[in-house]
Amino acid sequence: MRWVLASTVFSSLNWRILFFNLLALFFLVGGILYLNQFREGLIDARVESLLTQGEIIAGAIASSASVETDTMTIDPQELLELQAGESARPTSSDEDLRFPLNPEKVAPILRRLISPTRTRARIYDPDANLILDSRFLYSRGQVLRYDLPDTEKSAAESVSDKLGSLMNRFLQPGNLPRYEEAPGGDGSIYPEVTKALDAQRSAVVRVTDKGGLIVSVAVPIQRFRAVLGVLLLSTQAGDIDKIVHAERIAIIRVFAVTALVTMILSFMLSSTIASPLRRLSEAAVRVRRGGPREREEIPDFSARQDEIGHLSTTLREMTTALYDRIDAIDSFAADVAHELKNPLTSLRSAVETLPLAKTEESKARLTEIIQHDVRRLDRLISDISDASRLDAELAREDAKRFDAEALLKDLITISRETGKRNRSVEIGFSAHPGNHGKGAFEAFGHDLRIGQIVTNLIENARSFVPEKGGRIDVALTRTRSQIVITVEDNGPGIRPDALERIFERFYTDRPDGEAFGQNSGLGLSISRQIAEAHGGTLTAENVSDPETGEVKGARFTLKLPAATGKAQ
Repeated sequence: MRWVLASTVFSSLNWRILFFNLLALFFLVGGILYLNQFREGLIDARVESLLTQGEIIAGAIASSASVETDTMTIDPQELLELQAGESARPTSSDEDLRFPLNPEKVAPILRRLISPTRTRARIYDPDANLILDSRFLYSRGQVLRYDLPDTEKSAAESVSDKLGSLMNRFLQPGNLPRYEEAPGGDGSIYPEVTKALDAQRSAVVRVTDKGGLIVSVAVPIQRFRAVLGVLLLSTQAGDIDKIVHAERIAIIRVFAVTALVTMILSFMLSSTIASPLRRLSEAAVRVRRGGPREREEIPDFSARQDEIGHLSTTLREMTTALYDRIDAIDSFAADVAHELKNPLTSLRSAVETLPLAKTEESKARLTEIIQHDVRRLDRLISDISDASRLDAELAREDAKRFDAEALLKDLITISRETGKRNRSVEIGFSAHPGNHGKGAFEAFGHDLRIGQIVTNLIENARSFVPEKGGRIDVALTRTRSQIVITVEDNGPGIRPDALERIFERFYTDRPDGEAFGQNSGLGLSISRQIAEAHGGTLTAENVSDPETGEVKGARFTLKLPAATGKAQ
């Protein structure tokens, strides 16, 4: 149980995946809450509703206004035209007609139209003075009742209200004006009232000190295009916020469910990543602590076909190569110790025997043995050093494209010149590019090391061919994807049981008559190592007469991948 919790819940990778998944979800929900179009649409709808309601109420109030005038107008021209006993009748002028708003007549209409709603209505006269306020309207005999605060309100609800108020303040636009009550009923402090006195409808959204929204609309009260006053309708503080708050709560609930699902999916996803990585890490630690004899297996996730599977395959291949390299180093060290022990033993025996020699001839023979063993040790150490540095040099040096045909021509020319001082051998060369045209023999690798292989093969063949009539044929051919180099001689060939052993380290099978210790037995081993490092092969076989089956010589075949495309 503890391992399960450590591998799933307390994993650093698990928490990182969960954190970033939830972080994106938080930003998404935060953006939805802050840029909530529902709130804007709700406010717009509320404004349109109040404007429509205001038009209806203003029309009803305007129709209740009565004509009252105490002015009589008599035309002087009509008085001059009167006859004796006649009288002039007063006439009314339209300019003298006034429609004053009588609060006693308007109040019942306003109360009847406003009471079904939670809207606050105020009426201002043409001088922006408050005439009526629906908050203080009551009929004769009506009992005024005000709701008192709930003393039994739970602490949880109080905390919820505080959180809701805090959320409203945080998410509320900061450019809204503050709502203030008009001192002394002066409506001129409200811009919408001023515009309505100019016969223009207007709406303003304000915010209270507690963060509640109040939507106010002002509608002119007109009759015969005369502005009799202004009707100001306002929503109660918190009406819109309650609807928006309910919607936000719904969004938060959806967020909570989504977050829970995200957490579960994140842990499931991370378990498919963290658990395999943990197993690979633990296996790598066991490989580091274990010895070469105890080959620890890296878990195999290659069936996953993803990055974890590729990593598992790479680690398994790397571990196998590491174990093989350790085994090769152990074997190489054992072979080196064995090969160095023989000349050292001979050298020690000669040095210990030298003081006991009585004749000059014996001393000269012992001195010659000492010099021979020293030269043999020097040759062994040089070849061993070259073999041990080979992998490191191939890894450090940059591979490049080279022409194998030009390389072989230069090597054969040098071998012909050096052969004149040692053993005169005829060396032939032929190249067959086939239908590959120009660049058929271009390879990619280290040309000096490939030249070392060819030189070793030529010199090895030179030591086996007869002194008279010795011949070495070097051929270069191109197949579909490989460059094939063959070095063939007319020597005695290779014993069938030694066709593979000749590539082992320190294995020597020299021709009769050659002095002992002239060869370290590392040349062919190094050559095959270089060939395999270039992705090629080096093999040996005997050349037989097709009729008699008699061995007529030996043939070494070096195959290298041909260069394709551009060099990297």
